[in-house]
Amino acid sequence: MSDSVISLKDIHFSYGQKEVLNNINLSIKPGAFMGMVGPNGGGKTTLIKIILGLLKPDSGSISILNEPIDSFKNWNRIGFVSQKASSFNKGFPATVYEVVSMGLTAKVGYFKFFSKKDKEKVMEALQLVDMQDYAHHNIGQLSGGQQQRVFIARSLVADPELLILDEPTVGVDYDNVRRFYELLYRLNKEKNLSLLLVTHDTGAMTKYVTDVICLNKTLHFHGKSEEYTSLSEQDLSKIYGHPVQIVVHDH
Repeated sequence: MSDSVISLKDIHFSYGQKEVLNNINLSIKPGAFMGMVGPNGGGKTTLIKIILGLLKPDSGSISILNEPIDSFKNWNRIGFVSQKASSFNKGFPATVYEVVSMGLTAKVGYFKFFSKKDKEKVMEALQLVDMQDYAHHNIGQLSGGQQQRVFIARSLVADPELLILDEPTVGVDYDNVRRFYELLYRLNKEKNLSLLLVTHDTGAMTKYVTDVICLNKTLHFHGKSEEYTSLSEQDLSKIYGHPVQIVVHDH
């Protein structure tokens, strides 16, 4: 079996009679920073759910860290961050430290005491995302961008080999979006962390990712970031099914 973090072969999926994914073949290599783009309803979130084992495809095969998904048990090796900033309950009574420590539950177990080493790992994860000074702040007191950094720390504390982020910058202001992408870029380069980022912010995303996939029911593009940015607006309009104007943000 090939060396890959995620391998999808001939994936098909439908909700009833509605086909959502058609013949998806995708391999994510170790150390890749992959951006996934495409129109609303194009199947991006469905594909993420399939990778995470939350949905079972109608046909095709999936391997996680070179192991068939049906026998894969070490899900703590895969981190996941969702659109938390836009929907988080600000009244949730937990400190930043407590939220990050939740990421160790799968390893340590419920109702177990954290060791000194576990506590050090929580602080190390917070340091990676520059949130160590907020360890004892209530999570609800933070800005959307700060909260997303904490949720990344929660995923990182278990030492994952792949971090999946499903539109994590929804509801986050412009300056924090820039810092957020810079953080992901740093984690990819310095920690060799493999990343799969789902986003609509194609202009900013392409400055940081190594690879891009464009999904609209099937994979219309899969290549290097430089190749994606060379596509014309006409090419992208065909993929998205409606006119597309390329906007590049100067970060």
